[in-house]
Amino acid sequence: MPFQPVTPEKLSHAVIRQIEQLILRGILRPGERLPAERELAERLAVSRPSLRDAISHLQETGLLTARAGAGVYVAEVLGGAFSPALVALFARHDEAVFDYLSFRRDMEGLAAARAAKLASDTDLAVIAAILEKMEAVHTKRNAEKEAQLDAQFHMAIIEASHNVVMLHMMRSMYELLREGVFYNRQVMFKQRTSRAALLEQHRAINAALQARDEAGARAAVEAHLDYVGACLMDQQKAERNEEVARLRLAHEVEG
Repeated sequence: MPFQPVTPEKLSHAVIRQIEQLILRGILRPGERLPAERELAERLAVSRPSLRDAISHLQETGLLTARAGAGVYVAEVLGGAFSPALVALFARHDEAVFDYLSFRRDMEGLAAARAAKLASDTDLAVIAAILEKMEAVHTKRNAEKEAQLDAQFHMAIIEASHNVVMLHMMRSMYELLREGVFYNRQVMFKQRTSRAALLEQHRAINAALQARDEAGARAAVEAHLDYVGACLMDQQKAERNEEVARLRLAHEVEG
């Protein structure tokens, strides 16, 4: 018979499983500091030795890391998603920018449709709350804050799709975007002609999600990223035209 004796689970194993689930679901994020040992042991209702065993195991597996005098943090596990050589290659070639946007268009369109269907009311409330912050910041012309909230808005949709593989994959993609590997999102928000349009597009995405309109949410995300791609293409053309104009000016001055 395929039965085996049931043995009591060590408390440290239960702690390990809970922390792993929090990381897997994207609730504990890379670089986030865990509470101090005493506080965490109290929250989990386990002894400090059991907690230490669990933390030690999670450090060995690479999910947690200790910083001398600073505490225990969720490891930057996304840093290895792309090799340094590949990241440098992306940064050197413009075609990677548009391939990146095409990939985002497909993945985020799917995520938006899933979120419209599967998101909880709380998930949708988070998305709506971020949009409210975007609207408040829009009047202040703070490009850095707008860019930060833009990333949070899109990640909230990914999180609301409730697919942990997509969550971690897209979080690694946004990390490259945050570092300016593909393009500088702040440049988008500094363009006077695009700021209002971008905000309106985010409103349309949110409206479709709140209405639980799967097709509408997907179409709104795809239209938004098509617009971003067109703006970036116009920006690249403008930069090339300016370079030619400077060469002409230099030639006229020298002549």
